[in-house]
Amino acid sequence: MTDEPENSENSESPESPESPENSENSGQGALSKIDTSVPQSARIWNYWLGGKDNYEVDRIAGDAFREIFPGIETGARAARYFLARAVRHLAGEEGIRQFLDIGTGLPNVDNTHQIAQRVAPECRIVYVDNDPLVLAHARALLVSTPEGVTNYVDADLRDPATIVREAAKTLDFDQPVALMLMGILGHIEDHDEARSIVRELVDALPSGSYLVQYDSTDTSDAYVNAIQQYNEGGSIPYILRSPEQLARYFDGLELLEPGVASCSRWRPDTEALGLPAEVHQYGGVALKR
Repeated sequence: MTDEPENSENSESPESPESPENSENSGQGALSKIDTSVPQSARIWNYWLGGKDNYEVDRIAGDAFREIFPGIETGARAARYFLARAVRHLAGEEGIRQFLDIGTGLPNVDNTHQIAQRVAPECRIVYVDNDPLVLAHARALLVSTPEGVTNYVDADLRDPATIVREAAKTLDFDQPVALMLMGILGHIEDHDEARSIVRELVDALPSGSYLVQYDSTDTSDAYVNAIQQYNEGGSIPYILRSPEQLARYFDGLELLEPGVASCSRWRPDTEALGLPAEVHQYGGVALKR
């Protein structure tokens, strides 16, 4: 990860075998399930980060969102850099060698396995998503080092038991695991249900594991308005929550400093240069004792 935002020069080109514009070369079984008539959050996020793995419907929705809340692209970059710093810290300072990344999103520059395996090539990573385009890209593009392992699970966040069972085919749940829930819990409309899902996933992890989590917050009136209009457009709803609500996901865990904070203020380094001190994506990292 550089201190430049992800842009189209760094992202997968439209000539990529798994690009929407070249899907005839893709796994037709998965790609045939893609609904291109409704905007989809992973593809819109990809568009905001400068990627090319999106459709016109996503770009229209992304532009409309940005008109109401111009800070969304800055927040997207801040969240991406938070992911990178958290993974580097866990692989480097904490010695974590296993990562369970749920709600992967579309591949971009410096994905979880690339960051972790750059620190320790033997790292094992399992990505989880249930979006067919995400899974098609992941299987083609997210390739492990020879020393490590990268695998993919097609499962829904609302089914933690299946996620753990399938991930255990790759990860050793007797050893610490970093559970990553990056911008995904907002799709669970009921906060108590979201907390229950987190609790079930964390309960499956051994002592010494970590939870890494961020989501967008209701700390901007413009953001709240943009999300409301997005949700009314027929896409899977996304719920903005307060930083205090996000902190509840870490109940029973030991938060690392600075706690749950704006993503741009979580242990900033050179990647955070040019970002405002406050973005409306909040995240944290916590240890399970």
